[in-house]
Amino acid sequence: MRRKILISALLSLSLSSCKDQFLALSPVSQASTATFYRSASDMINALSGAYGALQFNGQYGQFYVVSEIPSDDTTPVLSGSVTDQDEFDKFYLRTTNPFLLARWSDGYRGIYRCNAIIGRIGGVTMDETLKNRIVGEAKFLRALMYFNLVRVFGDVPLIVQEITDVQEGYNFARTPAAEVYNQIIKDLTEAEGVLPATYTGADVGRATRGAAKSLLGKVFLTQKKYAEAAGKLKEVIDAGTYDLLPNYADLFRAANKNSKESVFEVQYKKGNLGEGSPFANAYAPENSGNAVIQFGGGGNNRPMPDLINSYEPGDLRKDVSLATSYVNAGGVKVDYNFVRKYRDTPTVNGDAEDNWPVIRYADVLLMYAEALNETGKTADALPLLNRVRKRAGLADRTAADAGSQAAMRLALEQERRVELAFEGHRWFDLVRTGRALDVLKAKAQAIGIKTSLTENNLIFPIPQSQIDINPSKIKQNPGY
Repeated sequence: MRRKILISALLSLSLSSCKDQFLALSPVSQASTATFYRSASDMINALSGAYGALQFNGQYGQFYVVSEIPSDDTTPVLSGSVTDQDEFDKFYLRTTNPFLLARWSDGYRGIYRCNAIIGRIGGVTMDETLKNRIVGEAKFLRALMYFNLVRVFGDVPLIVQEITDVQEGYNFARTPAAEVYNQIIKDLTEAEGVLPATYTGADVGRATRGAAKSLLGKVFLTQKKYAEAAGKLKEVIDAGTYDLLPNYADLFRAANKNSKESVFEVQYKKGNLGEGSPFANAYAPENSGNAVIQFGGGGNNRPMPDLINSYEPGDLRKDVSLATSYVNAGGVKVDYNFVRKYRDTPTVNGDAEDNWPVIRYADVLLMYAEALNETGKTADALPLLNRVRKRAGLADRTAADAGSQAAMRLALEQERRVELAFEGHRWFDLVRTGRALDVLKAKAQAIGIKTSLTENNLIFPIPQSQIDINPSKIKQNPGY
């Protein structure tokens, strides 16, 4: 009998053992969900498994496919007849595209892990403060996973309890996006109330109060609730927990993971442990051997000329973020655009130390500036914009070039583009601000877009397998 992939994914919980380390995510052999959730140690291990789900290809392992390639920033590599990523770049998406299915199923696999923790921890005898913190972390993770799902697909099934029976899963239809956002806000609001401001030792990298507030601010921005966004992001800034690092390049050194500027990162650990990050090898040029990175590169997520040309002269971020050539083993210069932000030397192919920066303080400052500008406080937004520019070695924007609300919108759009390049923001920024269609239509020929873009293209199709298996409940998005 065919099974609904969503539900089989929800039932495929692989528990993890964290021992003394947050990142030790090796599976527990033959762990049973019926007997596992008994102690505080069990719950901590299960929570590590929920964090581990962020590494899945359909979550942050290949986040660039849905967050950058559809934008005007990057383009995919084409290998023979394989066009799965190119479909996102040029907007001729098949509903059977495997990246869509991975995004859906890996998202719900992670949500299942969070639901199991939240649903079962009440029956565990343990320290109440720790119990509340674990629930807060699980709710933060669930909110993040739903936020990424709803931004990609629009209406999605909202499941906030553990499903233990396959048939039960067939009852869930797509929930209106507004209701999904309400649950995200509820989870983050509850999480911020119980999460600590900081961690120490092996716990560094877990979700904090500031991470919950910052993500909540981003959610409010996405919903165009600008006053609420401004209020929440101001709380993050006023707390004084975070700051910009003086040197932009230092952000992307593996030794500086979880720095003062880090609000939340997906954690990776190299050493051939199955926990290393793939980005350094994935983004290095194809056929470059060891000239750029040990074990060569996949050529994915290539910077487009339009992005390269958008950097102002003297912007210190450009050479940190990308390169336009390399020297091969024969000493010959090869022209090739590629991402340089993730540059740790891997132990084996795809096994580096680079974390994925989900939210960092520069993002918070620019989001706060955006929220202020949209509430008519453009003058107050200007110093925030210039604080980010100063680190990049650029002159301040002035009231003459960013003094109106419209001019500030464009200035912030540009600043976010170059400050946060290759960190998974550009496509969602363009959609959130209502600029995606205008920007991409103007560059359609250069990008090679194969369709006339409409509002339908701002979210992607539901994986066809989900519709085929449960057609009475799961319907396709318009235009696909």
